[in-house]
Amino acid sequence: MAKAPRAGHSKTRLSPPLSPEEARQMSAAFLRDITENIRLASQQADITGYVAYAPAGYEGLFDGVLAAGTKLVLADGAGEMPVGVDGFGRCLLHATRALFARGHDSVCVLNSDSPTLPTACLVEAAQRLQAGDRAVLGPAEDGGYYLLGMTSDYDELYAGIDWSTAEVAAQTRAAAAAIGLQMPELAGWYDVDDRLSLARLIDDLASGVGFGAPATASQIAALGLRNRLAA
Repeated sequence: MAKAPRAGHSKTRLSPPLSPEEARQMSAAFLRDITENIRLASQQADITGYVAYAPAGYEGLFDGVLAAGTKLVLADGAGEMPVGVDGFGRCLLHATRALFARGHDSVCVLNSDSPTLPTACLVEAAQRLQAGDRAVLGPAEDGGYYLLGMTSDYDELYAGIDWSTAEVAAQTRAAAAAIGLQMPELAGWYDVDDRLSLARLIDDLASGVGFGAPATASQIAALGLRNRLAA
């Protein structure tokens, strides 16, 4: 799930400490690493990588940014939606429906804020769905989730959710329980969406924690962020 990388529109919560243009560059680096991570996971499980993007008309901004073989699907939330599916939920449901319509047996929606997510989490999600689990959740440390996978179009999982709050994962669990849907969970991970988590990302890359995220590491070095954030 990604916005087209544009200055002033991408990774805005990282500005400051980044300038809008630097945030755009970081957004592009995240997308490169996340799609490369998906490509790597596809060597261990049956996975097809997409970027579900918005807004319409900005497809060209992804040229040269994504891993080879990554496909695009529009997910701007336009069109009619079930009652209670609002905000970001519209984009998630748009992406889910579009991918099922392309003939996939299961769909995972993944954030664009976790470039160091361990590849094993992506592989496990795909394998669980292929082995018979109907849904899977990758919880984020801030109370949201970095991944939600399913084998059918469960609109209920996107309805009545207070998006961008610490209640998202809990409300999603409750929605699954309300329809009798078992939803095993992956290991937790974190989003990079503010100065503190950006500093954590820099330390994790230096320490070899999680996926190596080479494009992000190169961008951090080019911007001198380790010294800037320590100042």
